[in-house]
Amino acid sequence: MQDGRARIVAWLGREILPHEADVRAWLKRSLPTGGDVDDIIQETYCRLAGLASVDHIETPRAYFFQAARSIVLEQLRRARVVRIEAVTEIDALSIEWDEPSPERIAGGRRELAQVLRLIAALPDRCRRIFEMRKIEGLPQREIARRMGVSENVVENESVRGLRAILAALAEGEISEAASMKRPSQNDRTRKRR
Repeated sequence: MQDGRARIVAWLGREILPHEADVRAWLKRSLPTGGDVDDIIQETYCRLAGLASVDHIETPRAYFFQAARSIVLEQLRRARVVRIEAVTEIDALSIEWDEPSPERIAGGRRELAQVLRLIAALPDRCRRIFEMRKIEGLPQREIARRMGVSENVVENESVRGLRAILAALAEGEISEAASMKRPSQNDRTRKRR
């Protein structure tokens, strides 16, 4: 039993605690009654710590949000005088789920493919340094040692690569926005008539 409790406490620290700031911010933005965010967070931790098992929880972040929402609803229902708007507002709160929509997944894949193409188009040394620094997460000193260049060169090439990628992404967004504003051929012929 003690081992199970230790597992749950470790799980809370690893899977729930990192999301506390997000839940606090969400509660502060969303609470219609100005409830005590600290009390709600504390009660949520108590309930989560009291679980017999956490094996059934697939998305800890969403579970944390839902548990806090449930506590707010309970507090509202226990209150003697509650504005009816408060209950409907809390029921309408959108919870920030971990799982992205299919549209977000498809968009993310398109963006990733575009960034990978932009990285591949960088000059060779710049590309290699950028990949080691930004993708592999190697420190500048290690990259400089491996490539036989100074740390200053590594820093400059990393910045150069990042600027080139950001500029290309921004240019793509600008041209995409311009193409959305550009009237189609049918629109132009209609205006002439």
